[in-house]
Amino acid sequence: MNETMIHLTEVRDTLPEGVQLVAVSKFHPAELIREAYDQGQRIFGESRVQELREKQTALPDDIEWHFIGHLQPNKVKYIAPFIRLIHAVDSFKLLCEIDKQGRKVGRVIDCLLELHLAAEETKFGFTKAECLAMLEEGAWRELRNVRLTGLMCMASHTDEEARIRQDFHEASVFFDEVKTRFFADEPSFCQRSWGMSGDYPIAIEERATLVRIGSAIFGEREG
Repeated sequence: MNETMIHLTEVRDTLPEGVQLVAVSKFHPAELIREAYDQGQRIFGESRVQELREKQTALPDDIEWHFIGHLQPNKVKYIAPFIRLIHAVDSFKLLCEIDKQGRKVGRVIDCLLELHLAAEETKFGFTKAECLAMLEEGAWRELRNVRLTGLMCMASHTDEEARIRQDFHEASVFFDEVKTRFFADEPSFCQRSWGMSGDYPIAIEERATLVRIGSAIFGEREG
């Protein structure tokens, strides 16, 4: 077993029941993804549309592709036919475009709303107030080809564990508020996507259901 597969096994062994691994394969070649696939990994995360399209055509059809990066509305059409989950919906405009492209290909596309809780201004996403305002306004309920299934966030870029935990805990508490107010009767609204290679154990303690792990499995990326 090569080094990548040893790391994959080690990461999997740390995940409790109910937490899914999104193997972040962006910037890594299809050959590495195939090796992970052969070890049973099926969920892979990409953040560049062109790179994702190339890999999707070259790799097995039963891979569950997740788009985890900032998605421009004009790129949605290229991934709408096959994408399983879009993690980072950061505007109602983007949600409407996903719905439009989903309708064209006859699919309902699962999406997560991205929260901006981190200290950095450079990160994308809704503030909690913006997220609530969008949900309260209610126009999203008319969209028939998207399904909101949870929330996503990134922690502040810091080595301070207390701040990282604070961000994830805030997201977890906010998830409960959104679930209660808008999705109480929808079991599909259940996903909490937070945690990456450096902080996923904290994310799991703060109720993550999806962890996005790349470098801890594949090593440092090429791009």
